[in-house]
Amino acid sequence: MKKELMMGNQAIASAAIDMGVSFVTGYPGTPSTEIIETVFRAKISEIYVEWSVNEKVAFEVAAGAAISGYRALVAMKQVGLNVCSDPVMNLSYIGVKGGLVLVVADDPGPLSSQTEQDTRNFAYYAKLPLFDPSSPEEAYEMTQKAFEVSEKFSTPVILRTTTRVSHSFAGVCRKRNNFSRNNKKFEKDSKWVCFPALSYKNHIKIEERFTKLEKEFEKLPYYHTFGKGSVLIVTSGINYAYAKDAINYLALKPEQYVLVKVATIPMPEQYFIDLLKRVDKVIVIEELDSVIERNLYYLLSKVGINKKIIRGRLSGDVKIAGENTIDETIDLIKNILGIVDFSKEITDKSLELKPQAANLCAGCSHRAAFYAVKQAMKGKQAIYCGDIGCYTLGKMEPLNMMDTCLCMGASITMGLGMQKANPNNTVIAFIGDSTFFHTGIQGVINGIYNNGKLTIVVLDNLSTAMTGGQSTPETSEVSQSIQIEKVLYGLGVPVVQTVSPFELEYSIKTVQETVELDGIKAIIFRSPCKFKFLSTKKAFIKRDVCNACAYCIKEIGCPAMHIDNGIVKIDKSNCNGCGLCVKICKRNSIFLQEENYE
Repeated sequence: MKKELMMGNQAIASAAIDMGVSFVTGYPGTPSTEIIETVFRAKISEIYVEWSVNEKVAFEVAAGAAISGYRALVAMKQVGLNVCSDPVMNLSYIGVKGGLVLVVADDPGPLSSQTEQDTRNFAYYAKLPLFDPSSPEEAYEMTQKAFEVSEKFSTPVILRTTTRVSHSFAGVCRKRNNFSRNNKKFEKDSKWVCFPALSYKNHIKIEERFTKLEKEFEKLPYYHTFGKGSVLIVTSGINYAYAKDAINYLALKPEQYVLVKVATIPMPEQYFIDLLKRVDKVIVIEELDSVIERNLYYLLSKVGINKKIIRGRLSGDVKIAGENTIDETIDLIKNILGIVDFSKEITDKSLELKPQAANLCAGCSHRAAFYAVKQAMKGKQAIYCGDIGCYTLGKMEPLNMMDTCLCMGASITMGLGMQKANPNNTVIAFIGDSTFFHTGIQGVINGIYNNGKLTIVVLDNLSTAMTGGQSTPETSEVSQSIQIEKVLYGLGVPVVQTVSPFELEYSIKTVQETVELDGIKAIIFRSPCKFKFLSTKKAFIKRDVCNACAYCIKEIGCPAMHIDNGIVKIDKSNCNGCGLCVKICKRNSIFLQEENYE
């Protein structure tokens, strides 16, 4: 059968398309973003697909479709599950009619998130079935299986991936399903209303469903073992691939090990009880929490076996945070099995790449906005509440314009609390345009409602920039634009100023005047993301004027500027011609010119 090279996220989207999905929703968030984008690019008229304003909304839209009998998929990253946990928990009780698959991409590391979270815990908490693929091929297969399980048991099903599965590539065989996307409709029934009395009865059904799912999952082809030794290696997700590679690297014989992966929540109990009875040692390799390890301890206790030794996170053999690696997996198995490995090469440390500090892009409008506020607030006691987006990098030196950062939308609400707790300080809340629509609006309402005092700075680059430049309600090409100014005025904010951050003097003056006003007021710094607007001009240095004081570098830290042998230089391949360095140079030694200028 012909294979297509696919990223894990593309495999998930393709599987949903091939299963006849009709509704696909989500909110951009690495490492899940490509799922929605793949469906968008497929341009199938029978599939409704949207970027929702936040994950809670995305899930509820998908739930409405699933209750009406359509197959629906909703995608988000692990912190997005926090946002939509309320409807997810409730829908677990109510159930669905059509298949509903909730894809949650965990981010061990974390590589692009504010937390490390393990969605498997949430599956147990909500009593929802979960599939945990170890490769793009399995991501495709499990997505389709998730739809089948969802409809068979009338429940939402979670597909949990991690960054390495979401972004790795493999050849995938597609299998199309003839499920009809048409002629579905909502049928009225009291079961769709979440009354307390009904919830009590549904809770009992949920517990019974979880037991049935355990038996159902025991039949799946994912539960088979490799090897016939006395040491059991239990893994899940990408760690299964690491374990297989480690076994090959160490040239282990089948008589030395038994390898198995946990592909679902709930784990099939009897299957693992039988395995535990016939081995002497157990190694558990998983990310991020000790979900499998604790379940194995529970099973040992349940059947009265107390002599087994489990080596994993709880025993200190596997690290308690961050991504596992193939090298760590090799060392773990080698040490526990007592294998002497003479084949490992000594790495030349001088050849290792040194990680670079994160920084706002050259030409980023957020840098100019932060700098304008910084100049305006010189000599004042100011607290800067930040938010989630690429502008979180405003915390980095030399700007250092972020004192707090908690979660999406919290800049405004934390800022309100900060102002009341610190009345002698000026508090400024920075929030991006996409984040404003995500969870920022409620904070504005709260501030108006409770007579708050706060300066809200909306960093509007006309894009959900951090996750790839997706549209926002302000920039949608398929609907009317929702202007942030009108939203703020409609909520009752009396003063809303809109400026370009690259008009530096005017921006500084606007900030100075606005922060002195009482109540809730807002400044919108609007300038498109550099990746949406590439300037034809570049910054050049007048060598006969520049004295290499490096004031420009020290003030704004633009990555296009550096010092080479005592000379300030500008990398033309990186410069976007924003002109901020031109405005701050005290010697007027920098100017903008077309790129071909010599």
